[in-house]
Amino acid sequence: MPQRAPSTPLAANPKHPTLIYDGECGICQQAVALLRRWDREHVLHYIPFQDAVAVARFGIALPALAAAMHLVLPDGRVYPGADAIPELLRLFSGKRWLAPLFWIPGVLPLARRIYAQLAMRRHCLVRSIPGR
Repeated sequence: MPQRAPSTPLAANPKHPTLIYDGECGICQQAVALLRRWDREHVLHYIPFQDAVAVARFGIALPALAAAMHLVLPDGRVYPGADAIPELLRLFSGKRWLAPLFWIPGVLPLARRIYAQLAMRRHCLVRSIPGR
């Protein structure tokens, strides 16, 4: 299966890669917490899609934002859902070696299916991180 080409929003590009995620989803919050631990050089900016003012400049429709995380790169490329995973890995010096695993035939399509299943069930699985 060929890799989907990233889309390019019409909005102005951010200076840093930006991850737009569901700030009310416990799984998403846990994923962002993990990414923040990996992000020792603070290269990634994190925005919950519920921050309407902050996400408006990206020009991504709300239903798309509610359906999946979106990684927006400074050059305007947008990677939704599982397509963002290898791009995220490339951003972190200690994790770059993992990104080529997504070039193995079948890995990215499998990641997309797993991501889609989790995304559909995420509000049922985990409402929020305990203690927050």
